[in-house]
Amino acid sequence: MIFGYACALDVTAADLSERDGQWSRAKGFDTFCPLGPWIETDAGQASLELVTSVNGQVRQRAKVPAPGRDVAALVASVSNVMTLLPGDVLLTGASAGDGGALLNRGDEVSVSVEQIGTLTNRVEQGD
Repeated sequence: MIFGYACALDVTAADLSERDGQWSRAKGFDTFCPLGPWIETDAGQASLELVTSVNGQVRQRAKVPAPGRDVAALVASVSNVMTLLPGDVLLTGASAGDGGALLNRGDEVSVSVEQIGTLTNRVEQGD
């Protein structure tokens, strides 16, 4: 059973990913995967438009899940390789556009998904 849907910002420290040769540390910092701003329980099952913008400039536009991959198929695929438990979060991802743009301190990043809402965060320098 799927509880609901939310926007997510999947942040990666690209410099660490390149240096380490993998993503564990580069994606594992506190604040690197904000979710929200709420959970929508009534979002449709069809592909929804996702738009990512940085400082108001669109960097990525895609359909999620990708056409031809419904939510049930994604859950079935993931559950073939790992146990899913209540509260687990799956990100469908979106590869179209320049979603992998470098971010700088002070940048404002927004992820909008139709029928769900918009998640906006400002990039800050970490310790």
